[in-house]
Amino acid sequence: QVQLVESGGGLVQAGGSLRLSCTASGRTFSTYVMGWFRQAPGKEREFVAHIRSGGITNYADSLKGRVTISRDNAENTVYLQMNSLKPEDTAVDFCAARESWIVHYNDWGQGTQVTVSS
Repeated sequence: QVQLVESGGGLVQAGGSLRLSCTASGRTFSTYVMGWFRQAPGKEREFVAHIRSGGITNYADSLKGRVTISRDNAENTVYLQMNSLKPEDTAVDFCAARESWIVHYNDWGQGTQVTVSS
């Protein structure tokens, strides 16, 4: 139902920060649950965070405190602020969207590479 495009990935030193953005096209963005996932080399896709239309958030326990998800409905954009990055955070990060009454995420972006160096 929506097209998602991520941006903001790149190379950062350990201890640094990155802010990922995901812009959505569609007429129902404000009603969607938006999520971030990541997949590190050789590992399964991992849940990072999601944010509901009203702003309620949820985070993976392992990342809570270093990651913040937010959204700007007027700009059809969801953000992922990542701080105190570690080399093990190196992954492809994906933006995803779903209706609040649906269990599975319906739409996915192409991903953006995050690389953290020592």
